Amino acid sequence: MQWHWHLLFFLIAGHALMDFALQPDPMAVCKCRRANHPLKAVVPWGYWLTSHAFIHGGTVGAIIRWCGFDWNLAVALALAETVIHWVVDFGKCENWYGLGADQALHIVCKIGWWLLLVGGTLSWIPPAG
Repeated sequence: MQWHWHLLFFLIAGHALMDFALQPDPMAVCKCRRANHPLKAVVPWGYWLTSHAFIHGGTVGAIIRWCGFDWNLAVALALAETVIHWVVDFGKCENWYGLGADQALHIVCKIGWWLLLVGGTLSWIPPAG
């Protein structure tokens, strides 16, 4: 059962990698609809935010699949992560809460995926093939 802790570690590490180390500065700024950046004249804010959310969803899905879970489960949680990440970042961009709350919500989400996976709650999703 020790791999369960590895899964949680990689979900959180993947988040840190994509939200900080690998997120380009233009995306960090332009994903907010009220941002003042010259690139927003070329690429609208929704494209930036949606791309950012898909990157996070893809990362979650890849980690889940890499840990041996079924493709259907990996894709389902990747899509859920994409939607939730989009909503959480939109709220941060709208100044509904700050960076600390934004990051806490993202980490709680990863813990939620982890609990659903290790608890067997999502076993109803049929295996691929």
